[in-house]
Amino acid sequence: MMACLSAGPVAGHAQVHDVLLPLPAAAVHLNGYLQNDIENSLLHWNKGVVPYAGFVETFRKGRDFFAQGEMWGKAVRSGCMLYRYTQDPELKKMLQATVNDLISTRRPNGSISASVVSKQPDGPGGDLWERKYVLLGLEGYYSLVDKDPRVLRAMIGEADATLAQIGPAPKVSITDQGWSPNHIESSTILEPIMRLYKITGYKRYLDFAQYIVNTGGAKGYNIIAAAYENKDPYKMGGPYPKAYEMMSLFEGVVEYYRTTGNERWKQAVMNLYQKIRTEEITLIGNGGGDQPYHPAVMGEAWDNTAKEQTNPDIKRMMETCVGVTWMKLCSQILRLTGDPSAADEIEKYVYNGLIGAMKPEGDGFSYVNLLNGVKTNTHGWGGKVNGVDVTCCNLNGPMGLAYIPYVAVMNSAQGPVVNLYNAGTAEAAAPGGKKVRLDLVTDFPHSGKVVINVTPESAGQFGIRLRIPAWSKETVLKVNGRKQKVNPGTYQNITRVWSPGDKIELTLDMRCRLIDAPHGSNRAGDNYQALVSGPIVLARDENTDPDFNQPVHILSKGGYVKVMPVTPTLSGTRLQFRVPTANGYIQMVDYASVNSWSGKRVCTWLPKAK
Repeated sequence: MMACLSAGPVAGHAQVHDVLLPLPAAAVHLNGYLQNDIENSLLHWNKGVVPYAGFVETFRKGRDFFAQGEMWGKAVRSGCMLYRYTQDPELKKMLQATVNDLISTRRPNGSISASVVSKQPDGPGGDLWERKYVLLGLEGYYSLVDKDPRVLRAMIGEADATLAQIGPAPKVSITDQGWSPNHIESSTILEPIMRLYKITGYKRYLDFAQYIVNTGGAKGYNIIAAAYENKDPYKMGGPYPKAYEMMSLFEGVVEYYRTTGNERWKQAVMNLYQKIRTEEITLIGNGGGDQPYHPAVMGEAWDNTAKEQTNPDIKRMMETCVGVTWMKLCSQILRLTGDPSAADEIEKYVYNGLIGAMKPEGDGFSYVNLLNGVKTNTHGWGGKVNGVDVTCCNLNGPMGLAYIPYVAVMNSAQGPVVNLYNAGTAEAAAPGGKKVRLDLVTDFPHSGKVVINVTPESAGQFGIRLRIPAWSKETVLKVNGRKQKVNPGTYQNITRVWSPGDKIELTLDMRCRLIDAPHGSNRAGDNYQALVSGPIVLARDENTDPDFNQPVHILSKGGYVKVMPVTPTLSGTRLQFRVPTANGYIQMVDYASVNSWSGKRVCTWLPKAK
């Protein structure tokens, strides 16, 4: 029976408070480089072709393919985050309409499910995975768009129907639900259950979360314990170390830690985070591959990818769902700990893997990305809904875009924190609640010059924290013309009496770095090099360079290459450089700009001339 809400919910209390906090809705506005991508996706995807009505029909008529019911929640979740950023009234109306439509599909037991009650819970169909996304979509709407009590009742009905069916015997074990070899996907419902607990304070949800954590997250494998023991990600979960689902599970573990304060769960999350960033994340900020350890998982598994990324046998790697979920997990780490490496990882993925996976028109994302070969590939899980080709990845991509302003500028107990250097404005707060406006004036990443105009509500002492990227080895920082010493890979905390008109000048080290290939399992992958300018990965583009994959000897000094910016050959290219080699100059562009949608290839790891 559904709980009565007449007295209103009592929120669950957190034992752990975050170090960094997102700014309020609409407090950040980007312009230029990344804002164009957000607007393009919002207009042509979330407000464009997304078939919301078709997604809801899945819950009325049933699935055409397994886990189809995830689509609604993913589309609405990103729409709610984009609404948080834009406050777009047209988007709000669309979200209101589809939420009302979804709620009308509730089944007699309170569930919103693509399976009739008599067939619930439907493991092979992906029932719990779908309910996870129903809950996340509804929670996003309730928290970010409209605190409609009907939406909360629908969330409670969905959760309570799940609790009635899943749990210790005689109920169905959560690790017996799902379609994969180890059923990892079903335990990822932990995150929305914890979100619902924080809204309602209902102990049964915390108890259910404890049950999920105690099961370990997969059938036959305690993935959470494996992370606590600091095991390699590609060795966790047996034959199915599915990257996307594993990180999604740990997003729930983070929320569980915030509530319980048990340091074991934090250690498990931090161990996994460090392992992923050092052993799995590639040059462009994403991970996962199909060689050499888990080829059957089609490039969507952890596979020691940081070392294997130049393995020429790789045919599929770096699922967009993985990159976006990595970005979201990094945002959790950033909030929880204030570790600047998490912002470094977000920046790497945003400027390379994320926008590099988006269609030029903004109406979808690649399923996977290659570093060498045809960069984009839409083949993967999904299907046609109301005439629109929909995959998990073109649903998840916009969520990555929505997270950019969410993390770009944040707050701390001492004052504002600047994580990303795209041009824009932010309304933050100083201790005591006084408003502080930051205006970032820059053409980054075209150059590393950033001016931040500081305008507090009134003069007062507080701190402004600036991320000094780990890649910026020689950074120049001035406050009102006075130079300050900084260290790469840290936050520079400037505490002083700030007054209107104060100015911060930051010059980041955008020198182009020459990087040698990692040595993985295949010696044929050793003889490659790559170029990175600031956070921007460079590549050769077959669209303009017929010799794009020919061996070259790049001229460098001290690990740096003297590249020269030039006017892009193609209108869709953001950045283009003239690069010196032993046989003259070659043209390289930013990886994200390479358009492979017509089958043209990219060469990011350059074969070295002998």
